[in-house]
Amino acid sequence: MPLSRRRFLGSLLAGSGAATLVGHPLTQAHPMVKSFPIACNSYSWLTFYERQGKTWMANPDASLAELAQSGITAYEPSINAAEEVTRLIPLLRKYKLSMHSLYVNSTLHKADEAQQSIDSVLAIADAAKSAGTTIFVTNPSPIQWGSNDDKTDAQLTEQAKNLDRLGAELRKRGITLAYHTHAPEHRQGAREFHHMLLASDPKNVSLCLDAHWVYRGSGNSQVALFDVVKLYGKRIVELHIRQSKNGVWQETFGSGDIDYQRLAADLETLNVRPNLVLEQCLENESPNTMQALNAHKQDLIHAKAVFAGLLE
Repeated sequence: MPLSRRRFLGSLLAGSGAATLVGHPLTQAHPMVKSFPIACNSYSWLTFYERQGKTWMANPDASLAELAQSGITAYEPSINAAEEVTRLIPLLRKYKLSMHSLYVNSTLHKADEAQQSIDSVLAIADAAKSAGTTIFVTNPSPIQWGSNDDKTDAQLTEQAKNLDRLGAELRKRGITLAYHTHAPEHRQGAREFHHMLLASDPKNVSLCLDAHWVYRGSGNSQVALFDVVKLYGKRIVELHIRQSKNGVWQETFGSGDIDYQRLAADLETLNVRPNLVLEQCLENESPNTMQALNAHKQDLIHAKAVFAGLLE
């Protein structure tokens, strides 16, 4: 089974980035801006390192040095606290890694916890100011990671309200909030996923389309994935990229269950250029033929070919 995001967050020391960005990907206001270089999320490295018997970011200098060796020049870490940003900015500058986006945890469906969560994210935003970060990705926590418990309508209403509040506060700081999902949000007619977008202001809440979680969460359905693109395509500011074959995550990004060529073409047609973030993670059934460095080198080569039209 894939690692839970909670497990992932607990194992990270986290990080943050360097150069100030030129463009901003919020397509409603800035169509067809200059694109960002392809980035990589820390989760994929974590899964490879775990399989190799190592811990990603146990030695931040060595971990980021290997990431830079892959040819990837942009990094999307998962951040739990503002101090993590401060500690890692010098290392990201050392390896010339920019940080257009970062992933933040949040709990927004409980009124008594939401404000604390929002305050934590805003503190991270203030710490990341010098890094030039313009996108914060969040996947509001489920009732319990790994369970099949669904939120009540009242909890969904509370969560959407708080998601919009968080997005509005981040927007004041020049940051776009991008809503992200895993599989649970696509259960029960995807009511959680749709409500977060329909009950929030597009100016405050954009979409990080994690193509494979939409696909898997909808019962391995490309129909569902491309319907999401039709419904919310103009709100997509970031794309998480992962491929599977016969439902199993592969070691490298390439051909497989999801038609990424079609997805790239649809985004071009919509005049949308999202931040492209590799997240080619491993699960127990994944092939085991290479280590992290070579796998990420191959990911980058194939992604540049598939998304060439979005990188011009």
